[in-house]
Amino acid sequence: MASGITPLKFTGLSPFSQDFQSILTRAAQVAALPVREIQNRQADLIARKQSLTALGSSVKSLEDSVRELGRLGETRSLSVTSSNTTKVAVALNGATAATSYTISEITSVARRASETSASGFADAGTAAVDADGSLELVLGSSTYAVNLASYGNNLNGLRDAINALGAGVTASVINTGSGGTPYYLSLSASSQGATTLALRSEAGAAASNVLTNSNQGSNAQFKLNGLAVVKSDNVVTDAIPGVTFTIQDTTSGSESVTLNLTSGRGGLATALQNFVSAYNAAADKVKTQIGENAGLLSGDYIVGQVHRALRTITGYNGAGPVKTLMDLGIELDKGGVMSFDASRFYALPSSTVENGFAFLGSRNSGFGALHARLGSITNPVTGLIKTQQNSYDNADRRLSAQVAETTARIERSQSVLALKLQQADVLLSDLQRQQSVLTSSVQSLTLATFGKRD
Repeated sequence: MASGITPLKFTGLSPFSQDFQSILTRAAQVAALPVREIQNRQADLIARKQSLTALGSSVKSLEDSVRELGRLGETRSLSVTSSNTTKVAVALNGATAATSYTISEITSVARRASETSASGFADAGTAAVDADGSLELVLGSSTYAVNLASYGNNLNGLRDAINALGAGVTASVINTGSGGTPYYLSLSASSQGATTLALRSEAGAAASNVLTNSNQGSNAQFKLNGLAVVKSDNVVTDAIPGVTFTIQDTTSGSESVTLNLTSGRGGLATALQNFVSAYNAAADKVKTQIGENAGLLSGDYIVGQVHRALRTITGYNGAGPVKTLMDLGIELDKGGVMSFDASRFYALPSSTVENGFAFLGSRNSGFGALHARLGSITNPVTGLIKTQQNSYDNADRRLSAQVAETTARIERSQSVLALKLQQADVLLSDLQRQQSVLTSSVQSLTLATFGKRD
């Protein structure tokens, strides 16, 4: 019985009640056939969508592997290390050449300026902090007027007024919990680097600074390949092209840190193997939808698009000395199965590997740019698979509406049929009663006439 359709329960008075129940059940079964057919189509849609999702997942993995090969081509499979990460941490940021750098004489690490009020206050909510409630905040070469009229002439009001300036300074109130004046104002610059941080009770009067002068921040100071460098931030992005490093701590004496950029085959070999695995997985998914034993996606244009994309990948030719994937140790057998010969790859001369990077190109050029072709299929918003899935979803909603409409119509028909059968049952019951009365009358007449009932 189709989902949502249940034969009505028939109760009657005549001996034919069970027959009427059979009529209702059979009518429901016949009426449910169109619903079952629609539900079968829905099941096919769900299976198609699942197959499409599995295909899309495999193509996405292939897309990611091609993009990674493009990235390695762009960076020449570079990696960067620091000889002492407790002093200097390092990360690649687009470097394309193998080299090394020396950082020495780290005499200072960048820190934020941070000061407190020179004097404490008895409380934070009532004790006045300034005679006229008008002060001046200084950060570097910038000055800001601090007016306590709207915030209150007390520590809390001063804190709120400074924070409202948006000057790159954070104010807070500290409670030391000791003495008669345990409350202090604390100011901290948002950015690292040596600067001027002051709070003057009189604008323009440096001598009226109410803050301590013990931590005006500091710059990172070191030497890079013997050249003196001063930076206001510990994270340095513009000293070495394509490399970001972070000053973590100072060095002592002749201590130095070496940053090494090296180009290795290991990363490329791993990426090539991952590409081969992803390609074979995608090709296998396509094969299951082609031929005599093809799956539900047989004939679907998405399968054709993926198949053509795979052929574009295997047929790609570069313009340099390395022209195909085969030059990098990848092979394709007659059955279309790809493999990676690591031994042959590691035996390649260095010049061939370097030319291989040129063949791979980048994420926007060369072999690596082929990920865009796959992306047009897998894009989660505009890709062909997403468009097809949306089409399946729309069809499923239409079929669900048909099921609901057909089911409602069948249920109404059942109710009408049940009512008619109920009326027939009542008539039959009444006829049976009349028959019983007539039979009794005949028997009584026979008894009176002949002295017996029969």
